[in-house]
Amino acid sequence: MELWDVYDFERNKTDKTMVRGEPFKTGDFHLAVHACIFNSKDEMLIQQRQPFKEGWPNMWDITVGGSAIKGDTSQTAVERELSEELGLKLDFQKIRPHITINFETGFDDVYLIQKDINIAKLTLQYEEVQRVKWASEDEIFSMMENGEFIPYYQSLIQLFFEIRNHYGCHRKK
Repeated sequence: MELWDVYDFERNKTDKTMVRGEPFKTGDFHLAVHACIFNSKDEMLIQQRQPFKEGWPNMWDITVGGSAIKGDTSQTAVERELSEELGLKLDFQKIRPHITINFETGFDDVYLIQKDINIAKLTLQYEEVQRVKWASEDEIFSMMENGEFIPYYQSLIQLFFEIRNHYGCHRKK
Protein backbone atom coordinates (compact mmCIF):
# COMPACT_ATOMS: atom_id res chain seq x y z
CA MET A 1 0.00 0.00 0.00
CA GLU A 2 1.52 3.30 -1.13
CA LEU A 3 0.57 6.47 0.75
CA TRP A 4 0.55 9.89 -0.88
CA ASP A 5 0.53 13.27 0.81
CA VAL A 6 -2.52 15.32 -0.14
CA TYR A 7 -2.08 18.89 -1.39
CA ASP A 8 -4.65 21.65 -1.75
CA PHE A 9 -5.46 23.63 -4.91
CA GLU A 10 -2.57 26.04 -4.26
CA ARG A 11 -0.07 23.22 -3.73
CA ASN A 12 0.08 23.50 0.03
CA LYS A 13 0.63 20.16 1.72
CA THR A 14 -2.32 19.31 3.96
CA ASP A 15 -2.28 17.02 6.99
CA LYS A 16 -4.12 14.36 4.96
CA THR A 17 -2.84 11.31 3.11
CA MET A 18 -4.46 9.03 0.57
CA VAL A 19 -3.82 5.52 -0.66
CA ARG A 20 -2.62 5.20 -4.25
CA GLY A 21 -5.46 4.00 -6.46
CA GLU A 22 -8.26 5.35 -4.29
CA PRO A 23 -10.52 8.00 -5.81
CA PHE A 24 -9.58 11.62 -5.19
CA LYS A 25 -11.86 13.75 -3.04
CA THR A 26 -12.85 17.13 -4.46
CA GLY A 27 -10.07 19.64 -3.80
CA ASP A 28 -7.41 16.99 -3.12
CA PHE A 29 -4.28 16.84 -5.27
CA HIS A 30 -1.01 14.90 -5.32
CA LEU A 31 2.55 15.43 -6.53
CA ALA A 32 4.16 13.60 -9.44
CA VAL A 33 7.66 13.99 -10.84
CA HIS A 34 9.44 13.29 -14.11
CA ALA A 35 13.10 13.55 -15.07
CA CYS A 36 14.56 13.70 -18.56
CA ILE A 37 18.29 13.14 -18.88
CA PHE A 38 20.04 14.48 -21.97
CA ASN A 39 23.54 13.68 -23.15
CA SER A 40 26.06 15.87 -24.98
CA LYS A 41 24.87 14.40 -28.32
CA ASP A 42 21.44 16.07 -27.87
CA GLU A 43 19.76 12.75 -27.06
CA MET A 44 17.31 11.91 -24.29
CA LEU A 45 17.64 8.78 -22.20
CA ILE A 46 14.38 6.87 -22.69
CA GLN A 47 13.03 3.71 -21.12
CA GLN A 48 10.80 0.92 -22.36
CA ARG A 49 8.16 -0.12 -19.88
CA GLN A 50 7.73 -3.80 -19.02
CA PRO A 51 4.99 -5.71 -20.93
CA PHE A 52 3.25 -6.54 -17.63
CA LYS A 53 3.36 -2.96 -16.31
CA GLU A 54 -0.08 -1.46 -15.79
CA GLY A 55 -0.53 1.60 -17.97
CA TRP A 56 1.29 1.86 -21.30
CA PRO A 57 2.84 -1.66 -21.29
CA ASN A 58 5.77 -2.15 -23.69
CA MET A 59 5.73 1.54 -24.61
CA TRP A 60 8.77 3.78 -24.60
CA ASP A 61 8.73 6.71 -22.17
CA ILE A 62 10.89 9.62 -21.04
CA THR A 63 13.73 8.83 -18.61
CA VAL A 64 11.73 8.32 -15.38
CA GLY A 65 8.52 9.37 -13.70
CA GLY A 66 6.34 8.57 -10.75
CA SER A 67 4.38 9.79 -7.79
CA ALA A 68 5.77 11.36 -4.66
CA ILE A 69 5.04 9.22 -1.62
CA LYS A 70 4.23 10.34 1.91
CA GLY A 71 7.01 12.54 3.23
CA ASP A 72 8.65 13.16 -0.15
CA THR A 73 9.56 16.56 -1.45
CA SER A 74 9.70 17.00 -5.21
CA GLN A 75 13.47 16.57 -5.05
CA THR A 76 13.48 13.43 -2.90
CA ALA A 77 10.76 11.93 -5.10
CA VAL A 78 12.77 12.40 -8.32
CA GLU A 79 15.93 11.11 -6.61
CA ARG A 80 14.02 8.00 -5.49
CA GLU A 81 12.50 7.38 -8.93
CA LEU A 82 15.91 7.58 -10.64
CA SER A 83 17.43 5.29 -8.03
CA GLU A 84 14.61 2.73 -8.12
CA GLU A 85 14.08 2.57 -11.87
CA LEU A 86 17.65 3.01 -13.15
CA GLY A 87 19.93 2.57 -10.15
CA LEU A 88 21.14 6.13 -10.75
CA LYS A 89 22.10 8.26 -7.76
CA LEU A 90 21.88 12.03 -8.34
CA ASP A 91 21.52 14.82 -5.79
CA PHE A 92 18.58 17.13 -6.54
CA GLN A 93 18.56 19.05 -3.25
CA LYS A 94 19.71 22.28 -4.92
CA ILE A 95 17.88 21.73 -8.22
CA ARG A 96 14.45 23.10 -9.01
CA PRO A 97 12.16 21.61 -11.64
CA HIS A 98 12.34 23.27 -15.05
CA ILE A 99 8.56 23.26 -15.36
CA THR A 100 5.49 22.18 -13.43
CA ILE A 101 2.55 20.81 -15.34
CA ASN A 102 -0.81 21.04 -13.63
CA PHE A 103 -3.12 18.12 -14.32
CA GLU A 104 -6.62 17.23 -13.15
CA THR A 105 -5.56 15.66 -9.84
CA GLY A 106 -2.18 17.17 -9.16
CA PHE A 107 1.11 18.78 -10.01
CA ASP A 108 3.88 17.24 -12.11
CA ASP A 109 7.38 18.65 -11.61
CA VAL A 110 9.66 18.03 -14.60
CA TYR A 111 13.43 18.05 -14.18
CA LEU A 112 15.67 18.34 -17.26
CA ILE A 113 19.22 17.15 -16.59
CA GLN A 114 22.28 17.36 -18.84
CA LYS A 115 24.55 14.40 -18.04
CA ASP A 116 26.45 11.84 -20.05
CA ILE A 117 25.67 8.44 -18.57
CA ASN A 118 26.99 5.02 -19.51
CA ILE A 119 23.71 3.12 -19.86
CA ALA A 120 25.52 -0.22 -19.63
CA LYS A 121 26.18 0.59 -15.96
CA LEU A 122 22.54 1.27 -15.06
CA THR A 123 20.60 -1.19 -12.90
CA LEU A 124 17.09 -1.45 -14.36
CA GLN A 125 14.18 -2.16 -12.03
CA TYR A 126 12.68 -5.41 -13.33
CA GLU A 127 9.13 -4.49 -12.26
CA GLU A 128 9.17 -1.28 -14.30
CA VAL A 129 11.84 -1.09 -17.01
CA GLN A 130 12.79 -3.65 -19.67
CA ARG A 131 15.45 -1.55 -21.41
CA VAL A 132 16.83 1.95 -21.96
CA LYS A 133 18.49 3.77 -24.85
CA TRP A 134 19.49 7.22 -26.04
CA ALA A 135 17.18 8.79 -28.64
CA SER A 136 17.19 12.04 -30.58
CA GLU A 137 14.17 14.31 -30.74
CA ASP A 138 13.41 13.08 -34.28
CA GLU A 139 13.71 9.43 -33.20
CA ILE A 140 11.22 10.03 -30.38
CA PHE A 141 8.79 11.76 -32.78
CA SER A 142 9.09 8.81 -35.15
CA MET A 143 8.43 6.38 -32.29
CA MET A 144 5.36 8.44 -31.34
CA GLU A 145 4.05 8.29 -34.92
CA ASN A 146 4.60 4.51 -34.96
CA GLY A 147 2.72 4.04 -31.66
CA GLU A 148 5.84 2.88 -29.81
CA PHE A 149 6.18 5.90 -27.49
CA ILE A 150 3.65 7.15 -24.94
CA PRO A 151 1.55 9.74 -26.80
CA TYR A 152 2.72 12.91 -25.11
CA TYR A 153 2.08 16.14 -26.95
CA GLN A 154 4.88 16.37 -29.48
CA SER A 155 5.25 20.04 -28.55
CA LEU A 156 5.94 19.03 -24.93
CA ILE A 157 8.82 16.74 -25.94
CA GLN A 158 10.08 19.52 -28.21
CA LEU A 159 9.91 21.96 -25.28
CA PHE A 160 11.95 19.58 -23.10
CA PHE A 161 14.68 19.45 -25.75
CA GLU A 162 14.58 23.21 -26.27
CA ILE A 163 14.74 24.38 -22.64
CA ARG A 164 16.88 21.63 -21.12
CA ASN A 165 19.82 23.98 -20.53
CA HIS A 166 17.79 27.02 -19.42
CA TYR A 167 15.27 28.03 -16.78
CA GLY A 168 12.51 30.46 -17.67
CA CYS A 169 10.57 31.31 -20.80
CA HIS A 170 13.06 33.54 -22.63
CA ARG A 171 15.93 32.52 -24.84
CA LYS A 172 19.31 33.82 -23.78
CA LYS A 173 20.89 36.24 -26.24
